[in-house]
Amino acid sequence: MHKIGLLVNPIAGMGGSVGLKGTDGLAEEAARRGAEKRAPLRAEAALLALRPLREDLQVLCAARDMGADEASAQGFQAITVYEPASPTTSADTIAAAKAIEAAGAELLLFAGGDGTARDLVAAGVTVPCIGIPAGVKIHSPVYAVRPEAAGELAKRVLQGERKRTKQIEVVDIDEDAWRADRVSTRLYGYLTVPDDRSLLQHGKAASPASESAQHESIASEMAKRMKPGAYYLIGPGTTTKALMDGLGLEATVLGVDLVADGRLVQKDLCEADILQRVTEKEAFLVLTPTGGQGFLLGRGNQQISGAVVKAVGKDHLFVLATKEKLFNLQGRPLLVDTGDPEADRLLEGYMRAITGLGEEQMIRISEL
Repeated sequence: MHKIGLLVNPIAGMGGSVGLKGTDGLAEEAARRGAEKRAPLRAEAALLALRPLREDLQVLCAARDMGADEASAQGFQAITVYEPASPTTSADTIAAAKAIEAAGAELLLFAGGDGTARDLVAAGVTVPCIGIPAGVKIHSPVYAVRPEAAGELAKRVLQGERKRTKQIEVVDIDEDAWRADRVSTRLYGYLTVPDDRSLLQHGKAASPASESAQHESIASEMAKRMKPGAYYLIGPGTTTKALMDGLGLEATVLGVDLVADGRLVQKDLCEADILQRVTEKEAFLVLTPTGGQGFLLGRGNQQISGAVVKAVGKDHLFVLATKEKLFNLQGRPLLVDTGDPEADRLLEGYMRAITGLGEEQMIRISEL
């Protein structure tokens, strides 16, 4: 009988779709804006891959929606080893992690974001961990590329197919600085993870200063292609910021802005704003992938949800990327993880990315 831990931060990711760029200390505000809990559902998605093993598996978890509810919903034998407060806090995550490890878990699945991974470091967890991506930022490479991949990796470990582990860094961004369009990243420590780079996401890499000329070239090409009268939803990133700079507009570096006919229509839109705007006139998405990770959607831009993708369509998507950023992916596809499988499949396949003035490169978009 195998014992694994399941730890869910139930409020993780709530701030993404409503434009809060994180949930640390803002869960009540996120709920007031209409955000729904997404971490429990993503934890359940991860558990689906483990269902064939459930007769030989005990799931050690915290009570209610910190793990017990999700495990029980998928038919697992859930053993509660910790009773959290209500509402839950990072102190509950730390205490639950300690209790799960003390109860004999051989592997810990945890659903959350970079703040949740920080809590595991603070708890001194030594058992191998696999992160189920459910937060807003998720820069730490301790997370799988999507929930289903986390479950698949756990299954490989339990079946003895992945015995090697490695120490992986846990990093986090200062969310207050992030909301003010300043990126301040810090290393908090390391977690042990199964060694499988096909299922774990890569670390976030910053754009080097040497790419500034390419950013300007890409921005010039994109500006030439913008249709009069249409809306353009400009996603976060340094490459897209160059487009806004080229248009002479103030950008929300870590948010989504709406542009039409060379003017700024609305700044820092949330999902509801976007869904309303795309009903008004023809709309296009302008996105750039995260450096190193290669995520086009699902990391730091949850305002552009599956519903938005389906409303706009792949034929109205522009991808801006420097040649170095694509080269550094070493042939890996750009990834999408909106939480909506139908929307993710809609984006799958090949398309052209703008890489310079009059220059394009064929890219592939994939769920995994």
